[in-house]
Amino acid sequence: MAKKSQQKNNDNLIAQNKKARHDYFVTDTYEAGLVLTGTEIKSVRAHRVNLKDGFAQIKNGEAWLMNVHISEYDNGNIFNQDPLRNRKLLLHKKELHRLTGVLQDKGVTLIPLKMYIKHGYAKVLLGVAKGKHQYDKREAIKRREQNREIERVMKHY
Repeated sequence: MAKKSQQKNNDNLIAQNKKARHDYFVTDTYEAGLVLTGTEIKSVRAHRVNLKDGFAQIKNGEAWLMNVHISEYDNGNIFNQDPLRNRKLLLHKKELHRLTGVLQDKGVTLIPLKMYIKHGYAKVLLGVAKGKHQYDKREAIKRREQNREIERVMKHY
């Protein structure tokens, strides 16, 4: 039963920030809704989203998604929005207060990990992240290579 839900969630996956887990230690995740206009949601459903350089901030008690590129809708008109505009995130008040406290620490940031459609609404999976150093990245690559080698050897036996 769990595989069906995972498969269904992957079908609704719009964009994924694969570089985020390489560059950051993700400690906690939050699901947030997005406030989008009509032509933006059509572009999202067409998978025309880039989360690579995106981040989120909390200003005046509201969460904002910054620097996420949602391309203009091809069949749009004068109502097309700026592709890099700041978009409001919908979070519960308790989550906002918790995030405000967590983001006060030095080196901690909020990054988008995935964007997907859930029950007809665009959602973003946000990760509370702390930046990795170069030696941490090398260690992760080394561990991944060792696991691949072990799998390769175990496959023959």
